[in-house]
Amino acid sequence: MKFNLATESDIDEICALVKSAISNMDRNDIFQWDEIYPTREDFLSDIKSGNLYTGIAKNAETTGEKIAVIFALNKCQDEAYKSANWTYTGEDFCVLHRLCVNPEFQNQGIAKTTLKYIEEKLKNSGKKSIQLDVFTQNPFALRLYEKAGFHQTGTADWRKGKFLLMEKIL
Repeated sequence: MKFNLATESDIDEICALVKSAISNMDRNDIFQWDEIYPTREDFLSDIKSGNLYTGIAKNAETTGEKIAVIFALNKCQDEAYKSANWTYTGEDFCVLHRLCVNPEFQNQGIAKTTLKYIEEKLKNSGKKSIQLDVFTQNPFALRLYEKAGFHQTGTADWRKGKFLLMEKIL
């Protein structure tokens, strides 16, 4: 898989991927994302800030390449993050947002591969931890992050329900 910074020319494919992922989550009774969040504007803002990445993989059906995964990395934290018991603060951490695997590529280890890439990228840039929030009603994401070595540092209650605040020491 090739990881790149997303560009504005990727936005339509990114939005189609997210729309498909939302439909897939809804079918699995995971009502985490909707028309309010995340939006096209969220992704465009990430792109303009240089924070949105794509993972490109070959599509077995078409033999062409497609965006298999997206994610944002930055230092942006919601106010609720302040209540967590983080190991690292200041310049030592990065926050993972909006990790989303294209449903066409799910159950192929894409998320696990992506987390390994993120860890190496952040280690190489001198970061000491990755922080994130995960919806408590998303068993797939919970299992992914727990298996990858993230530990709970707090909780947040947002519009969709309860989220765990998690950190992984690099």
